[in-house]
Order: sequence, then C-alpha cells, then structure tokens
Amino acid sequence: MFVEPHMQRSGSGKAGWIEVICGCMFSGKTEELIRRLNRALIARQRVEIFKPITDQRYHEEFIVSHNERSIRSTPVHVASDILLLAGNCDVVGIDEAQFFDDAIVDVCNTLANNGKRVIVAGLDMDYEGKPFGPMPYLLAVAEFVTKVHAICAQTGELASFSFRLTDSDEKVLLGERDKYEARSRASFMEGMRARREKKTGHA
Repeated sequence: MFVEPHMQRSGSGKAGWIEVICGCMFSGKTEELIRRLNRALIARQRVEIFKPITDQRYHEEFIVSHNERSIRSTPVHVASDILLLAGNCDVVGIDEAQFFDDAIVDVCNTLANNGKRVIVAGLDMDYEGKPFGPMPYLLAVAEFVTKVHAICAQTGELASFSFRLTDSDEKVLLGERDKYEARSRASFMEGMRARREKKTGHA
C-alpha cells in the first residue's frame, strides 16, 4: 500500500513531486489513482484531475476504473492545457498518460517544480510489449513509481502485459475486455508468436 510522502519544505519554496502508477490493462492503475486523489480530498487539499479527451470509454468527464469507482475530471485535448487549468491547486491527478503528447513530461515537471503533488497513471507498455508514448520518460523523472499487476487471463499468474485480442495494428485502439486481456510474460510471448505465424502463414 502506497503511503503518501510528506516532503520537507526548504526555505520559502514548496516541495512538489511526481508519482507514477503504471502497469498493464486491468491491473488497477486507475483505481489506485482514484484512491490517492480521494485521500487528498479527505485531507481538504485542492485537487484538479485531468484525462485525455479521446478516452470516453466509460464517461465523458469522470475517470472510471474497471470496477466502476469514479471521480470527476476535466478532459483535455493536449498536455499543455493542464498547465492552464490546474490553477492554484495542491494536487494534480492525470489518468491515461500514455495517450498524451510528449509535452506531458514537461507539464508534470513544471507542476512539480511549482510545488504541486502530481499523480500520474498510465500503461507502461503497448500491445506489442514496447514502452508506450511518454510513459518511460515520466517513469524516469518521477520520485515515486508504483507498478501494479493484473492476473493473467490464461494462467492465473501475475500479469504485466496487455495482449490485444484483435488483429488491428493501430498503435492506439481503445477497448476493454472485448479487445484486450492481461497476460503473463510467457502467455504474452506465446500469443505474439501465434499472431506472427497467422500473418505469415507459417506454423
């Protein structure tokens, strides 16, 4: 269980920081993001929450986890919008960070440098098992990183990979259990090998 850090303030400046919650599909990233943001609200901190406007799988404005926990957010077109809308808050929450443009890294650094606690959630790998968008850069600059795991749909083991169930090669393909399942490394590699063999016609 992640325990919120209490950093010392040096001089007249406030100490901000970045927390990243990462993992595969169905691992509980958004649920953990919502948990931390709700605790900040209980502590009477000023909280602003953002998500990419392209992600409307559950709701246009609310961030919703797979187990249907939710919290209100502001959809934005590009990362720079967050700087304009964050205002004088204490905590900034950002969901589905992998879908933002690369400027999200500078945005998070700027917010943290201005004394804000920045909590970011996102997929660390895409459907091919490769680093996803700006996520590796966010992991590099974060003070705190939490990697959460799902359960492999094939073996019941811990899962770190998001396996795409369709033949689409689109980099970004929004979907739920109809298009993806969580898999362990061995099951993911087996599935990718079967997909390549299907495409090439070689067993």
